[in-house]
Amino acid sequence: MKYNSNFKIESNHLTPQIYLELHHQVGFKTYEVEDIQAGLDHDLFDVVVYDDSFPIGIARVVGDNRIVFFIKDVIVHPSYQHQGLGDLLMKHVLEYIGSVACHDAYIGLMATPGKETFYEKYGFMRRPNEKFGSGMVMFYES
Repeated sequence: MKYNSNFKIESNHLTPQIYLELHHQVGFKTYEVEDIQAGLDHDLFDVVVYDDSFPIGIARVVGDNRIVFFIKDVIVHPSYQHQGLGDLLMKHVLEYIGSVACHDAYIGLMATPGKETFYEKYGFMRRPNEKFGSGMVMFYES
């Protein structure tokens, strides 16, 4: 791990502004501030990594807090990638899940194309495979 001592980690302090900025930095979809706040109000856990006071990484967990968990928005600012921060974020996310999950709880995520190998080292498997069909997604249009 290459992260430096100026990095600090805060749990459950993710704001819509930090969310928007990091989504913008990596080209992820953004939403209206009030929608982001509503989502953050209902996440189970989030973590923010700062370089001094500058947010450089985030991750979130959503779900039912016992049987089903979904890891969302694992993002590291482009200037800080390949320094072990993704591993740091996943460590905190998985520690949280491990503290509340029941035996055989389902933990899902959708990997950005090309990042599947990163998640495989934590035990996540690609789908479809012999045991599970393809994952699916739909974007709701109101």
